[in-house]
Amino acid sequence: MAREADYGAAHEATGATGQGGARIVRAEMTEDPVSAAELARAVADRAAGAVVVFDGMVRDHDDGRSVESIAYCAHPSAGEVIERIAADIAARPGLRALAIAHRTGELAIGDTALGVAASADHRAEAFAAVSDAVEEVKRRLPVWKNQRFSDGTTEWSNCA
Repeated sequence: MAREADYGAAHEATGATGQGGARIVRAEMTEDPVSAAELARAVADRAAGAVVVFDGMVRDHDDGRSVESIAYCAHPSAGEVIERIAADIAARPGLRALAIAHRTGELAIGDTALGVAASADHRAEAFAAVSDAVEEVKRRLPVWKNQRFSDGTTEWSNCA
Protein backbone atom coordinates (compact mmCIF):
# COMPACT_ATOMS: atom_id res chain seq x y z
CA MET A 1 0.00 0.00 0.00
CA ALA A 2 1.17 3.51 -0.76
CA ARG A 3 1.77 5.86 2.16
CA GLU A 4 1.29 9.59 2.47
CA ALA A 5 4.90 9.98 1.33
CA ASP A 6 3.69 8.82 -2.07
CA TYR A 7 1.24 11.73 -2.23
CA GLY A 8 2.92 13.28 -5.25
CA ALA A 9 2.44 10.16 -7.34
CA ALA A 10 -1.17 9.78 -6.22
CA HIS A 11 -1.91 13.44 -6.85
CA GLU A 12 -0.50 13.31 -10.36
CA ALA A 13 -2.56 10.26 -11.31
CA THR A 14 -4.80 10.83 -14.29
CA GLY A 15 -7.56 8.53 -13.19
CA ALA A 16 -6.19 5.10 -14.04
CA THR A 17 -8.15 2.87 -11.72
CA GLY A 18 -6.82 -0.54 -12.62
CA GLN A 19 -9.17 -3.40 -13.28
CA GLY A 20 -12.62 -1.93 -12.71
CA GLY A 21 -11.76 -0.13 -9.51
CA ALA A 22 -10.08 2.62 -7.58
CA ARG A 23 -6.51 2.78 -6.35
CA ILE A 24 -6.26 1.67 -2.74
CA VAL A 25 -3.62 3.99 -1.35
CA ARG A 26 -3.98 2.85 2.25
CA ALA A 27 -5.86 0.04 3.99
CA GLU A 28 -4.37 -0.72 7.36
CA MET A 29 -4.52 -1.15 11.09
CA THR A 30 -1.92 1.07 12.76
CA GLU A 31 -0.65 2.12 16.16
CA ASP A 32 0.51 5.39 14.60
CA PRO A 33 -1.66 8.52 14.63
CA VAL A 34 -4.15 8.77 11.75
CA SER A 35 -4.65 12.12 10.03
CA ALA A 36 -7.81 12.67 7.99
CA ALA A 37 -6.03 15.50 6.16
CA GLU A 38 -3.21 13.16 5.15
CA LEU A 39 -5.73 10.59 3.93
CA ALA A 40 -7.44 13.28 1.84
CA ARG A 41 -4.12 14.25 0.28
CA ALA A 42 -3.30 10.60 -0.39
CA VAL A 43 -6.48 10.03 -2.43
CA ALA A 44 -6.15 13.26 -4.43
CA ASP A 45 -6.59 12.66 -8.15
CA ARG A 46 -6.69 15.23 -10.94
CA ALA A 47 -9.55 13.37 -12.61
CA ALA A 48 -11.71 13.44 -9.47
CA GLY A 49 -14.52 15.91 -8.98
CA ALA A 50 -14.84 15.20 -5.25
CA VAL A 51 -12.88 14.09 -2.20
CA VAL A 52 -14.86 13.06 0.89
CA VAL A 53 -13.27 12.35 4.27
CA PHE A 54 -14.53 10.74 7.49
CA ASP A 55 -12.63 11.51 10.70
CA GLY A 56 -13.94 9.23 13.45
CA MET A 57 -12.62 10.70 16.69
CA VAL A 58 -12.62 9.58 20.32
CA ARG A 59 -15.30 11.60 22.09
CA ASP A 60 -15.47 12.59 25.74
CA HIS A 61 -18.74 10.81 26.55
CA ASP A 62 -20.70 7.63 25.90
CA ASP A 63 -24.28 7.00 27.01
CA GLY A 64 -24.16 9.90 29.45
CA ARG A 65 -20.86 8.82 31.01
CA SER A 66 -17.66 10.86 30.89
CA VAL A 67 -14.89 9.08 28.92
CA GLU A 68 -11.21 9.62 29.78
CA SER A 69 -9.61 7.48 27.04
CA ILE A 70 -10.07 4.40 24.87
CA ALA A 71 -7.78 1.47 24.15
CA TYR A 72 -8.43 -0.38 20.88
CA CYS A 73 -7.24 -3.92 20.26
CA ALA A 74 -7.62 -5.95 17.10
CA HIS A 75 -7.68 -9.61 16.14
CA PRO A 76 -4.60 -10.66 14.12
CA SER A 77 -6.83 -10.98 11.03
CA ALA A 78 -7.91 -7.31 11.20
CA GLY A 79 -5.33 -6.17 8.65
CA GLU A 80 -6.59 -8.67 6.09
CA VAL A 81 -10.21 -7.76 6.84
CA ILE A 82 -9.63 -4.03 6.35
CA GLU A 83 -7.86 -4.78 3.05
CA ARG A 84 -10.88 -6.84 1.89
CA ILE A 85 -13.26 -4.05 2.88
CA ALA A 86 -11.15 -1.58 0.90
CA ALA A 87 -11.08 -3.90 -2.13
CA ASP A 88 -14.87 -4.32 -2.00
CA ILE A 89 -15.46 -0.56 -1.89
CA ALA A 90 -12.73 0.25 -4.43
CA ALA A 91 -14.35 -1.98 -7.06
CA ARG A 92 -17.16 0.55 -7.55
CA PRO A 93 -17.40 2.51 -10.79
CA GLY A 94 -16.55 6.20 -10.64
CA LEU A 95 -14.30 5.87 -7.60
CA ARG A 96 -10.69 7.03 -8.16
CA ALA A 97 -8.85 6.32 -4.90
CA LEU A 98 -9.59 5.06 -1.39
CA ALA A 99 -7.79 5.14 1.96
CA ILE A 100 -8.88 3.47 5.21
CA ALA A 101 -6.90 3.45 8.46
CA HIS A 102 -7.94 2.26 11.93
CA ARG A 103 -5.91 2.90 15.08
CA THR A 104 -5.07 0.42 17.78
CA GLY A 105 -3.57 1.08 21.19
CA GLU A 106 -4.24 3.90 23.64
CA LEU A 107 -6.13 6.89 22.23
CA ALA A 108 -6.93 10.17 23.95
CA ILE A 109 -10.04 12.29 23.57
CA GLY A 110 -9.93 13.92 20.12
CA ASP A 111 -7.62 11.33 18.55
CA THR A 112 -8.72 9.83 15.24
CA ALA A 113 -9.70 6.19 15.65
CA LEU A 114 -10.93 5.61 12.09
CA GLY A 115 -10.10 7.64 9.01
CA VAL A 116 -11.57 7.08 5.55
CA ALA A 117 -11.08 9.14 2.41
CA ALA A 118 -12.28 8.63 -1.15
CA SER A 119 -11.93 10.52 -4.39
CA ALA A 120 -14.44 9.99 -7.16
CA ASP A 121 -15.66 11.41 -10.42
CA HIS A 122 -18.70 12.88 -8.64
CA ARG A 123 -19.69 13.66 -5.05
CA ALA A 124 -22.40 10.99 -4.82
CA GLU A 125 -19.89 8.19 -5.43
CA ALA A 126 -17.39 9.68 -2.98
CA PHE A 127 -19.99 10.16 -0.21
CA ALA A 128 -21.40 6.65 -0.73
CA ALA A 129 -17.95 5.04 -0.71
CA VAL A 130 -16.93 6.72 2.53
CA SER A 131 -20.25 6.04 4.26
CA ASP A 132 -20.30 2.40 3.18
CA ALA A 133 -16.64 1.90 4.13
CA VAL A 134 -17.34 3.20 7.65
CA GLU A 135 -20.38 0.93 8.00
CA GLU A 136 -18.47 -2.11 6.72
CA VAL A 137 -15.58 -1.43 9.11
CA LYS A 138 -18.08 -1.22 11.97
CA ARG A 139 -19.80 -4.43 10.82
CA ARG A 140 -16.85 -6.63 9.80
CA LEU A 141 -13.63 -5.48 11.44
CA PRO A 142 -12.63 -7.56 14.50
CA VAL A 143 -11.75 -4.64 16.78
CA TRP A 144 -12.70 -4.07 20.41
CA LYS A 145 -12.48 -1.00 22.59
CA ASN A 146 -11.91 -0.63 26.30
CA GLN A 147 -13.33 2.70 27.44
CA ARG A 148 -11.98 4.27 30.60
CA PHE A 149 -14.55 6.43 32.34
CA SER A 150 -13.92 9.35 34.68
CA ASP A 151 -15.48 7.41 37.57
CA GLY A 152 -12.62 4.88 37.35
CA THR A 153 -14.60 2.09 35.68
CA THR A 154 -13.85 0.49 32.33
CA GLU A 155 -16.01 -1.22 29.74
CA TRP A 156 -15.11 -3.52 26.85
CA SER A 157 -17.26 -3.53 23.75
CA ASN A 158 -17.19 -4.42 20.08
CA CYS A 159 -16.83 -1.38 17.86
CA ALA A 160 -20.09 -2.03 16.00
